[in-house]
Amino acid sequence: MSYTYKTLSVSKLSIIGAGQIGPDICLHFSKVFSKHNIELVLVDISEDALENAKTKIEKKIQKGVDTGAFKPAMADAMKNSISYTADYQNISGSNIVLEAATEDEKIKNIIFSQVEKICDNDCLFLSNSSHMRPEVIFQNIQNKSRCLVSHYFFPAERNPVVEIIPGEETDVSVTQALMGLYESIGKVPIEVKSSYGYAVDPIFEGLCQTAILYLEKGYGTVKEIDAVAQKSLGLAVGPFTALTLTGGNPITNHGLDEMNHELMAWFKSPKLLQDAVENNTPWDIAKRGEKVDVSQEKLPVLEKQFLGAYFALSSYIIDIGISNVSDVNMACEVALVMKAPFTLMNKMGLETACEIVNEFCEEHQDFPFPESLKNAKNAVYWNIPNVVKTIQDGVAIFTIRRPKVLNALNLGVIAELESGLADVENDDSILGSVITGFGVKAFVSGADINMLAGLKTPEEGYENARSFQVVFNRIQNMKKPIVCAMNGFAFGGGNELAMSCTMRIAKKGLPLLACQPEVNLGFIPGAGGTQRLPRLVGLKTADEILRTGRPVSAHEAHEIGLVDKLVEGDLVTNGVSCVKQLASGELYSEPMIMGAFNDGETPEEIELKHLSKSIDAILTRTIYEGAEMSLEDGLEFEARQFGECMKTDDMKIGLKNFLENGPKVKAEFMHR
Repeated sequence: MSYTYKTLSVSKLSIIGAGQIGPDICLHFSKVFSKHNIELVLVDISEDALENAKTKIEKKIQKGVDTGAFKPAMADAMKNSISYTADYQNISGSNIVLEAATEDEKIKNIIFSQVEKICDNDCLFLSNSSHMRPEVIFQNIQNKSRCLVSHYFFPAERNPVVEIIPGEETDVSVTQALMGLYESIGKVPIEVKSSYGYAVDPIFEGLCQTAILYLEKGYGTVKEIDAVAQKSLGLAVGPFTALTLTGGNPITNHGLDEMNHELMAWFKSPKLLQDAVENNTPWDIAKRGEKVDVSQEKLPVLEKQFLGAYFALSSYIIDIGISNVSDVNMACEVALVMKAPFTLMNKMGLETACEIVNEFCEEHQDFPFPESLKNAKNAVYWNIPNVVKTIQDGVAIFTIRRPKVLNALNLGVIAELESGLADVENDDSILGSVITGFGVKAFVSGADINMLAGLKTPEEGYENARSFQVVFNRIQNMKKPIVCAMNGFAFGGGNELAMSCTMRIAKKGLPLLACQPEVNLGFIPGAGGTQRLPRLVGLKTADEILRTGRPVSAHEAHEIGLVDKLVEGDLVTNGVSCVKQLASGELYSEPMIMGAFNDGETPEEIELKHLSKSIDAILTRTIYEGAEMSLEDGLEFEARQFGECMKTDDMKIGLKNFLENGPKVKAEFMHR
């Protein structure tokens, strides 16, 4: 068997290097390819390393079984897919070879010279380097068109971000195929131009350098500096703890000195880091659960220093032109598990951010004030797109990309979407649009709950609902066709967005596709769900789905008329084809009912179980009275009714429960 993404087919994949990260990369491949019977080969010249890798992988698989993440059959398939070998000849026939050996130019050159002799000319060569440019790693390879760096982050089997770095001679189509392949197996790839350290490591290692410099200057202890870095930057662990957990002292020590030559003079390994590497001395980090108090004298000084370093380093990456604001912002938030830098600067105001960076640069004379930050300040804010627009065969494709929140909608996202679609409407060269979501799990997981939790009054609730409705109405009324390609589940606002499109297509076989779960959180749909769903699937069917908040599968969604077509192949390509057919008249989509359509049907009693009776009363009135109005009037009524939910205790209870306990814990509603 094999796994195919467009033109890239994988039946055998080899990983070279059974040290720290190679086994974790292998584990991830075994998980995502477990249903496809793909052969995985883990290679290392050390039998001990292979034995340790096998123990590590099988221990993690067993832990997955114990926690319920893997079923026993899946766990067996994962373990059985991997062979462990010291014989390089066993990689013969691989479609992809990924090297994850020591960060050493000579070693990587030796490895790939062997690999090139064994593998076919169309086998992709990947290196999991964390610093080295692809031109250096693959300098002796004859066919460089198939060579790239794929930089994973710790822990590789769980951290979704992968930096993809093509070399000067890498085929563009190979890069695009690899980006798509990684997205299709649940990773979040970002493309970065060739540069030492790529986009993310100069930021992480620059912050480590900053922390160690502050230790040398006596600004605080290891524990205090870690604690302030966590607080000010939102890090899961501080720099010293991160270096300890990843064994990162040697590679950071080397990386910083190389960045001094390759990037700018500010980068330089501090004396304390050099000593720690030479003497193998550990950092005195806090133990798990240990509380660290930082004096009020030290706290503001360290906070400002870390913010200055973070903002300066992130802006510097934009200055050198190897990545973009959106990718760097997302990668820092997801890969490094910290506050997104450009979002944070916008939040505090660029005037303040520039003052902080200016103070940092004055203290660190080798760090010039970033030009990109000056330009952003002149524009008042950083432009951080969450919707990626591409053009394929005369059709615009809009991909909502917010992987951390499963592509949840907020007012900024819908404003981006509206602006992009309006541009398409006015562009004679574009036939129409496809809207889809990033990744394979979610199309759109709903409206951003933090945004909803910030609403305080019925008027604010009404205005928020109308803001969404206005955009969705414009989408519905656009002259050019818009196909919603539902790549994963569409909850709440995601389903409401889909229903405003000309046509909806979805992946065949999805057990969970659409849901209006608002009643579980103590409010009603406010972006058109109570009005468009009944007009698409019928009043009684919509009544039951809306009032119970239950999900529907792709198969059921197609049967009831919520989805027009189920797709087995590439969803976006199919969506593009549908747009072209709709534009030419070859394909027809039934228009939504715009007028009143209720023939006297009334709500029936249903078993509400834990759900709020007060919210159900608001919801049923909205559904049935709205059905007696035009769609336009029904949407206005829905927005008013959404505002009425703000008056209830149950909306407060539902939102609080979700934010504190997540979606699996049922709220204890008071029915008032």
